[in-house]
Amino acid sequence: MTHFLDAGLGLKPQHYDAALACSTAGLWFEVHPENYMVAGGPRLAWLEAIRSKHPLSLHGVALSLAADTEPDAAHLKRLAELARRVEPALISEHLAWSTWRGAYHPDLLPFPRTTEALARVADNVSRTQDALQQRIAVENPSHYLKLDGHEWSETEFLRELVRRTGCGLLLDVNNVYVSACNMGYSAEEYIDAFPGEAVMEIHLAGHAPDPRLGNTLLVDSHDAPVAPEVWALYERLIRRIGTRPTLIERDDNLPAFDVLLAERDHAAALLRPPVAEAA
Repeated sequence: MTHFLDAGLGLKPQHYDAALACSTAGLWFEVHPENYMVAGGPRLAWLEAIRSKHPLSLHGVALSLAADTEPDAAHLKRLAELARRVEPALISEHLAWSTWRGAYHPDLLPFPRTTEALARVADNVSRTQDALQQRIAVENPSHYLKLDGHEWSETEFLRELVRRTGCGLLLDVNNVYVSACNMGYSAEEYIDAFPGEAVMEIHLAGHAPDPRLGNTLLVDSHDAPVAPEVWALYERLIRRIGTRPTLIERDDNLPAFDVLLAERDHAAALLRPPVAEAA
């Protein structure tokens, strides 16, 4: 199914009624599929109602693509069933792991970017795409500490993952800014090196200083408006790669729907090329 995707919002239960009533052109909504992988019930009914008016994107948090085992077969089956039901325009997951020996951890955890890890992630991405019969986008992570053992830069790791699997990429600009501040590298250089031709979706979100360490450690908190520095990186990115579906992520300290919609409208305006003035 073909959709026009402009700028979108993460869909929260508090905003279901407002989202259903909204008629903004190009608006789409993203959800974590883990919250909807059920046979029925009110939450799924609401999702299907909103799907009847707006395109959807599924943004997974539990496939654990960088784990040392393949994705859980039962989880992947439920994800595929939900995808068939709501026909999302996009499906995405994280370049991270969250399972170990059958236990799930409530976080998206980092790993050394080795050639061995690349082969493992590529196999898991391919298994996922085969199960879904759809290309997925893989998101760049946030970083909070330095790991030893990297054999690839992150941008080259992702570029090679795209080459091996045919997947796309989700570029989270806030993750870039947070990681660059925490690790001490240039966010602008990262944005410029990112394989733009593979970007299927862009995320924008807010961050916060660590309660104890302050600005020496930024946290990808999703509980604040998008920072000016992140907006600047976003503009730099779309000048280079052009328009891409862009999501405003907000998961905590939720404001009114209209406040989020205004932030979304700002992203949408930046996606549109300026109209040339008449001579």
